[in-house]
Amino acid sequence: MSDEKFDEKKHVAGSPEPVVHDNGSSIDEKHFSAEVADVGDDVNALAADVEQAMAYAEGLTQEDVDDCLNHIVKAHSQDPNFPTRAMALVRQYLFDESIKADPVAYAKLYEEVKIEAALVMINSPYAEVRAVVSATDDPTLPSFTIRAFVIGLIYVAGGAFINQFFSIRQPGITIYANVAQLLAYPVGKACERFLPDWSFTIPFTGGETLSLNPGPFNMKEHMVITIMANVGFSTPYTKYILWVQYPERFFNQKWAKNFGYQALISLSTNFIGYGLAGVTRRFLVYPAHAIWPNNLATIALNRAFHSDSNAVVSGWAVSRMRFFAYVFVGMFVYFWFPNYIFQALSYFNWMTWIAPQNVLLAAITGSVASTGGLGLNPIPTFDYNQITVQGDPIINPFYTTVNLFFGCLLTLPIIVALWVNNVWYTGYLPINSNGVFDNTGARYNVSLAVDDNTLFDHEAFKQYSPAYLAASNILLYGFFFAAYSSTISHSILYHRHEIWQGFKNILARKSFTADAKYDVHSRLMSKYKEVPEWHYMIVLVISIGIGAAGVGAYPTHTSPAVVLYGLLLALIFCVPVGIIRAVTNAEITLNVLAEFFGGLWFPGNANAMNFFKSYGYVTTAHTLSFAQDLKLAHYTHIPPKITFWCQMVATFLSTFVSLAVINFQMVSIPDVCAPNQPDRFTCPGANTFFTASVLWGTLGPSRMFGAGAIYNGLIWCFLIGFVLPFVFYFLNNRFPITRYFHLPVFFLGALIWAPNNLSNIWPAVPLSYAFNVFIKKRYLGWWSKYNYVMASAIACAIAISAIIQFFAVQYKSVDIDWVGNTVPYAGCDGGGKGCTYLTLEKGQHFGPGVGEFD
Repeated sequence: MSDEKFDEKKHVAGSPEPVVHDNGSSIDEKHFSAEVADVGDDVNALAADVEQAMAYAEGLTQEDVDDCLNHIVKAHSQDPNFPTRAMALVRQYLFDESIKADPVAYAKLYEEVKIEAALVMINSPYAEVRAVVSATDDPTLPSFTIRAFVIGLIYVAGGAFINQFFSIRQPGITIYANVAQLLAYPVGKACERFLPDWSFTIPFTGGETLSLNPGPFNMKEHMVITIMANVGFSTPYTKYILWVQYPERFFNQKWAKNFGYQALISLSTNFIGYGLAGVTRRFLVYPAHAIWPNNLATIALNRAFHSDSNAVVSGWAVSRMRFFAYVFVGMFVYFWFPNYIFQALSYFNWMTWIAPQNVLLAAITGSVASTGGLGLNPIPTFDYNQITVQGDPIINPFYTTVNLFFGCLLTLPIIVALWVNNVWYTGYLPINSNGVFDNTGARYNVSLAVDDNTLFDHEAFKQYSPAYLAASNILLYGFFFAAYSSTISHSILYHRHEIWQGFKNILARKSFTADAKYDVHSRLMSKYKEVPEWHYMIVLVISIGIGAAGVGAYPTHTSPAVVLYGLLLALIFCVPVGIIRAVTNAEITLNVLAEFFGGLWFPGNANAMNFFKSYGYVTTAHTLSFAQDLKLAHYTHIPPKITFWCQMVATFLSTFVSLAVINFQMVSIPDVCAPNQPDRFTCPGANTFFTASVLWGTLGPSRMFGAGAIYNGLIWCFLIGFVLPFVFYFLNNRFPITRYFHLPVFFLGALIWAPNNLSNIWPAVPLSYAFNVFIKKRYLGWWSKYNYVMASAIACAIAISAIIQFFAVQYKSVDIDWVGNTVPYAGCDGGGKGCTYLTLEKGQHFGPGVGEFD
């Protein structure tokens, strides 16, 4: 890729002005010439996009075209999102010498690839992005306004309060940013209508003013509110640390009630991700290949609210907003049935109804989460919410959904083989559970292996039991190990050019200049002042400092250096994991790796492991979340400085709202976190976190995976995962179709198990094929206009319907007791504990007994 700065005059001179059009709203394709239609099929573009590119291509020289085509091969040859047919034509033009022997064919090919080059220069190379993201910008449109900022803060405070307050209740409730995005529109329009047009001068800005009502509520203001909600609705992960420290039933560390301690560690873990997000902008935000597919549904909803155009596509004259309303209402009403009225639609484990107590039948075909079966069922659910465990199939690229499915499907017989052959004593445990068990098959009682200070008690441990995992959970850990190492090698092989370019741009202190020639959005954003690198560095340094102060100034029995250890883990993985997520919409989380290494580095110290997990796993997760929001602002052309400060303020407010709620809950809710708490504030997340804290932090992974330990063989999965991408990379050079096989995403499919199962991914395959292959190929206009609007409508409807159901009936424990709500949970599949292949008599145990293990 050339580092030459893009010269707009050079490439625009002699060419017509770009045609501003509404992607997906063009006239029916039958009215266009056969030539335009053929080119559109080859490059996977709407006829209007092709016409615009043809007009622009008139001003390109052959040198311009050749440079762009070489860039396409270099940047997109391993890109599964780039149109296959277009890549084949580009390669034929550049590398097939035989085509030049036929001047007519060569001239025709040149004209076609010239249009592809023009399309890349003036728009996105991806139909998914062109469908919802405008290739033009109006810099005069205000994005930071008083009304948008105030609406955003109110929603952040309300969302943080609800998410934190109900996070410790079973069942809980969580609201997401799409709810704020939906509700912000009527409030913004009301402000537009009723607020007076009062102006205020901003101090120290040379007379810059802000108006209370600057005119119509616009899409940039709307997106600023959405971005604030995105970051503000996420409560601090350190809430789990606080919950397992303070209550008597857990660690009973009353000093954890100190608000200074809470604020330091919460602010640190919340803000440290911003520093890394700023560093990783050149890898995860600026490059054109970093699509971040989830953003497209957010932008589609925004566009549905604010777009005035409504041309007919494929015979459909329904506007985006009306289409959104139809889908929203339909799903809002329908979701009452699988979620509350007729729950058998959600867990449609119909084969187990034949013989509910049949252990093998339930284990193979059952699908109830947590202790149910493996979900081998051709029609397992009619609940859309069940099939979005690993992402929305309407948003995810089809190859992502297929890789996830095969990763899950091909590991199913391995789990069955482990279980029926009683490998590692798995036959005495439920087949698909994420629990930890002792040698009687009961849930592991960590209190029997620690002393009064919750530190590891070796003698007590020897008098109790080793820890055991179910068959699916054992496989899960093995594939987690393989996924982590494969992420590193896969990124080196498939994304080394992008990573190297990012490092070069950091050293040269460049942002858009290297890519602007071939990325219209970077070119448009280059007109706005970027946030200086030192802003992010200051945030990073301060976050490290206050985190170390919080750990070191209080009796955590943990070295403040744990902050740097966790940060090192995040630095290693945030770019590889981020690139995979930005391209495929699939994220490999670092929670297991953080627990594994945290337990090894800080043996016997649960607090230290928890802090390492927070500063390793959570920092990476926050970095990617913030980077995704930066890309959202990049696509919608919001000035970077506005995005930066809105994210910072929203996160700051959200942190203190969450802490206030936590402190209220700790002292004001009777018997909080107790199993029989009358209002169901039983803290399910905190209980799981506490078990993991003691298991990995106190007992330590060496007693499960170390030399001589029962699961020691799984350590080889690290090496296997690292090596396998090299095999598929060389296969890819011989068989190009294998570029759609994505090994880390395949491994991610195997991570669905425990507690989820095949029923959570199999129904997504035909749905994804229908929308992202069949309809996209044959009805590109319809797909471009409605696909992401539909995805957003479904997600919003489910979220708001779930909230109303929760407060209207579930919170009050109003249940409908009929067969449609009881049959899924009858027998082995839904009994709550899960049936086992082998059973023990009373007083028996499996594996080594007391005095037989160490």
